[in-house]
Amino acid sequence: MRLRTALLATALTTTPVMAAMATTITGPYVDIGGGYDLTQTQHMHAYDGQGVQENNSALNRLAGAGLPASANAFVDKQLDAGSNARERMHHGNGWTGFASFGWGIGNGLRVEVEGAYNWSETTRYTTTSYNGGHGKTDGADRSYGGFVNVLYDIDLQRLFGIDVPVTPFIGVGAGYLWQTVNDATPINNSMINVRHSGTNGSFAYQGIVGAAYDIPGVPGLQMTTEYRMIGQVESFNTGNLDQTVYNPANTPASDHNSIRYDQRFNHQFIVGVRYAFNNAPPPPPPAPAIVPPAPVAARTYLVFFDWDGAALTPRARAIVAQAATASTHVQTTRLEVNGYTDNSAAHPGPRGEKYNLGLSLHRADSVKAELIRDGVPANAIDIHGYGEAHPLVQTGPDTREPQNRRVEIILH
Repeated sequence: MRLRTALLATALTTTPVMAAMATTITGPYVDIGGGYDLTQTQHMHAYDGQGVQENNSALNRLAGAGLPASANAFVDKQLDAGSNARERMHHGNGWTGFASFGWGIGNGLRVEVEGAYNWSETTRYTTTSYNGGHGKTDGADRSYGGFVNVLYDIDLQRLFGIDVPVTPFIGVGAGYLWQTVNDATPINNSMINVRHSGTNGSFAYQGIVGAAYDIPGVPGLQMTTEYRMIGQVESFNTGNLDQTVYNPANTPASDHNSIRYDQRFNHQFIVGVRYAFNNAPPPPPPAPAIVPPAPVAARTYLVFFDWDGAALTPRARAIVAQAATASTHVQTTRLEVNGYTDNSAAHPGPRGEKYNLGLSLHRADSVKAELIRDGVPANAIDIHGYGEAHPLVQTGPDTREPQNRRVEIILH
């Protein structure tokens, strides 16, 4: 039961710590992801300069194509307008995907090279030309290219003391995207059909906000979620996007190369997986130096006696009992019992010193006998008598000093 309790306590203690180890990347890594793309409505400009003449020429050809009277009236109205067209392309659902290779510098900064692909449905086209024409669009546009990104991992533990397995990050990128469009829109009850096609490229930039989540048990592997905003300057430049107008007989009536898209914005919501190759766990802290335990200091008990006496008082018996109990609670190999007297004696002169030596040994015997009664084995007790030697308190000759009339019990 004790072992099971200890293992359970260890698991409960270490599991949250393992789950809360957020990771910032140092060294090489790869990252892939994909998600939802939302493209903002784009503004287009057509028939600028030469385009006005092309527009009028197209309408003239339409007028001569044997259209019904209502269609001819529509064409005549457009010929009278003779102004530049302002157009919009509306987008629906889309998706995006990317793959990148990067390097973590080690202080939270990362640099990566990314390849990206975006697809967006085109749903509706409106124009100020063709009598304010509009229609439901069938088609899509795509963009593909690459970015160089600089990102910063926010180490919550180091910066704010928050220990969670999540690492937020922010970043910016710059690159180049090519865009391809292919769609068709019937205008004014299919009186004409406007089709866009072509490819062009331009400078692009992006902002990135996201977070990485450590996957438990797989060092270096993280799941990511992020939001990206991509901006593309002048997505389609003059001369690279064709807008062709077809008459009711599905015959091209005009081909305009002066269509230009304004800046394009994509909003993307992405989930991904990232793997860092340099994922070796940090080296364990050095093991603490093993310091041999210091020898346990001997424990000493003092028993005091009346002048010229060896009998134990109640207080002395209590102290001897404490020493006996202590000898069973600590590792004790032997008990040393040393008897002493003060420098006064019942018989003065050299005979007195000899007398005190015997008295000190008698006192040690009294303590030994009490220790044996308290359960200490006799063979564990060594007794000595030192007479007047080694006084606790230095005195003049022939002085009765209570602290020098003692027995020391030393536990070894």
